[in-house]
Amino acid sequence: PCLLQLRMSKELEELSPLDDSGHGDGSEEETEEDDEPKICQVCGDKSTGYHFNAMTCEGCKGFFRRAMKRPAQLCCPFQNACVITKSNRRQCQSCRLQKCLSIGMKRELIMSDEAVEKRRMQIRRKRMQEEPVTLSPQQETVIQELLTAHHKTFDMTCTNFIQFRPLDGDQESMSEQGLKTNSGSVFHAAMHKTLSEDAMLQNDSFSSPSSPSSSFHSPENKERKQRKSVIFTTLPHFTDLTTHMIKNIINFSKTLAMFRDLIIEDQIALLKGATFEIILIHFNMFFNEETGIWECGPLQYCLDDAMRAGFQRHLLDHMMNFHYTLRKLHLHEEEYVLMQAISLFSPDRPGVTHHSMIDRNQEIVALTLKTYIEAKRSEPNKHLLYPKIMACLTEMRSMNEEYTKQVLKIQDIQPDVSPLLLEIISKDS
Repeated sequence: PCLLQLRMSKELEELSPLDDSGHGDGSEEETEEDDEPKICQVCGDKSTGYHFNAMTCEGCKGFFRRAMKRPAQLCCPFQNACVITKSNRRQCQSCRLQKCLSIGMKRELIMSDEAVEKRRMQIRRKRMQEEPVTLSPQQETVIQELLTAHHKTFDMTCTNFIQFRPLDGDQESMSEQGLKTNSGSVFHAAMHKTLSEDAMLQNDSFSSPSSPSSSFHSPENKERKQRKSVIFTTLPHFTDLTTHMIKNIINFSKTLAMFRDLIIEDQIALLKGATFEIILIHFNMFFNEETGIWECGPLQYCLDDAMRAGFQRHLLDHMMNFHYTLRKLHLHEEEYVLMQAISLFSPDRPGVTHHSMIDRNQEIVALTLKTYIEAKRSEPNKHLLYPKIMACLTEMRSMNEEYTKQVLKIQDIQPDVSPLLLEIISKDS
């Protein structure tokens, strides 16, 4: 039984590249320099280098390690004078061990089991680092699907932006009532969900001068409406812009197979939670980190434009810092769309029911992003990019709630926010 155990141990060790002898480096180089093979000083077999302070073969190296760790006493069945050769080295363990000690092999150079395992892990990690990382076919498909959906629903030229009501311009240049009604119907058609009665009534009341609501017929209320309507001068433009972006995000999401496979209630919950964050990611693609300006094709936006739409500094300053941080990462388009998908498939959104399915989708997308960075990036500090992107996603979550609060305050002062946006930020599922 002992002989069988030694043989099995030897076979396992010969399969392992690990050398814990303390002299493993350079043994092959010495053989090449001398142009003659080295022989094991124990048995005469071909040596693989210095092991435990002596030139030995792999077999005697493994034997010495096992013999030193085994508490049993070895005894020679003959006269303690066996000549150890390659052919008979397994016949007398006692004399073989004595030969090992006589040529200078040292017990103190043997690594502990823990140290051996640690070094084995280091070797595996080094091999993994040396092997090129590649995207799997499934990951390639995920990226291509996201890019296709993005290109279909997101126009980097921003040519549609000139159709919105102008910044600080004539607010009657586009039918406000028509725009808002259309926005609401788009969400209803896309998500099979009607707007609440309150939102529709509020829209009709504030959009139509001939509203039948008696509370808005008095001169006092008309004067107050006119006074309110000019407080936030850029709000009409940003209302049109946000409505346009929300439609694009809905269409982007519906293009994804992973999203379509979800029940309608979960689709709505995910869109409600992620819309603001995906809008931020979209606009970061236009952000000029040198000037602090969003360069959207024919139009340019600055922080002051958002302030004149009613948003407050404690949100805008936070948002501006976010855009600088994210833009300085210089993300690829693939990384941007994967970031959008990670935000979209967040299983902890309010109203989500099938958490495990959405969590699985997010894990697929997140792992794809991590692999993409490792496979496509060549920068020495590329390993820091993935955690930085995840930190930006966390940062957006912290701004989401404050954005909702400020939109509701703006709507209370100047009711120019579209029902589509109000439905997105509403708490009701």
